[in-house]
Amino acid sequence: MAGIRIGLPQMYKEPGEKRDFLPAFVSLLSHQGAELFLEYGYGSELGYTEGDYLRAAPAINFVAHKEAFRKDYVLVLRCPYENELRLMHPGSCLISMLHYPTRPQRVALLRSLQLEGISLDSLKDDSGRRLVENLRSVAWNGINAAFQTLMKLYPDPGLDSPQRPPIKVTLLGAGAVGMNVVQAAVRYGNDKLRKRFVEAGVSGVQVTVVDYDVTPLDNYMIDLLKRTDILVDATQRIDPSLPVIPNHWIQYMPQHAVLLDLSVDPYQCKVKPFYVKGIEGIPQGNLDQYIFAPDDPAFDAIPECIPTEHRRWSVSCYSWPGVTPKECMEVYGRQIRPVISTLIDKGGIQNISPEGRFFERAIARAQLSRWSETGEFRVPGNSDLKR
Repeated sequence: MAGIRIGLPQMYKEPGEKRDFLPAFVSLLSHQGAELFLEYGYGSELGYTEGDYLRAAPAINFVAHKEAFRKDYVLVLRCPYENELRLMHPGSCLISMLHYPTRPQRVALLRSLQLEGISLDSLKDDSGRRLVENLRSVAWNGINAAFQTLMKLYPDPGLDSPQRPPIKVTLLGAGAVGMNVVQAAVRYGNDKLRKRFVEAGVSGVQVTVVDYDVTPLDNYMIDLLKRTDILVDATQRIDPSLPVIPNHWIQYMPQHAVLLDLSVDPYQCKVKPFYVKGIEGIPQGNLDQYIFAPDDPAFDAIPECIPTEHRRWSVSCYSWPGVTPKECMEVYGRQIRPVISTLIDKGGIQNISPEGRFFERAIARAQLSRWSETGEFRVPGNSDLKR
């Protein structure tokens, strides 16, 4: 049986986005029988050459950007742009971080193009735990950036002074990201910095965790915000139209406070009700810029449907794991490999059963054709796909 044909294009996002799958990952899929078509220059931003990939997997092919999108399967970490999606032929399958619940326009576009999707962020085990995630990097990279920002803002005697009180971090959300945030925050997101502070006798960090049944309490939350040095959004909201921290609450926070966005939910003003971030009125960052002063022009670029009157220094990145790209792709490669291996073994997405073995069930849950806006999954009929 011929192997499935997988295109691996590069991502042309912000210049700081360097992530491609590593030669070891490509080698494993190639030796399992997949036909792989890498874009010319693949991995170059990580320091790899085409020779590195060919030594790992001699049977792979290098093709132009457009040609990589014309395969039956396209594997790329972040969702491609619309003009790239239109290069794919109907019935082909996009394997990427697609974020179905918070990207309704993307879902509509993919369906209009008659594309199948496997959303990497929707791959879950039978208990609902994500199989492809790098939550430790999300927490540690974000917390490190927040403390580096606070270091410059903290009033006298300074963040590194033994005379300062404990730093107060307020964490919104007690899920998987939140658990990593607690560990990162008490270490300033940087073990070397923590060691230096401990040796100097500097007070540590107090983390206060609040979940969805506390955040609606206005008076309590405002009092808490008045005493918060770093506010962290690690929530996963059922309703993205409702902020956890309305913009007008930010006025009560200290002037040196730092707002850290780890959920990175998008703003959407083309749908009603509008989609907002958990902390309302902060910019959406990326790997080129993820730290924003209150007077940064990025605030003015926020859609007009979103209030931004009250501002503090904000730290936000669309992809926190990408701050350390090679380490990130080592993690993702290990997690994604059994998923692609299952597709290869089954001979393609059309043979995946929601009642099959472990990874078959996970793939079925992540398929676009089985996803609905209600959060329920369905079995696709002939009208869903051309093949």
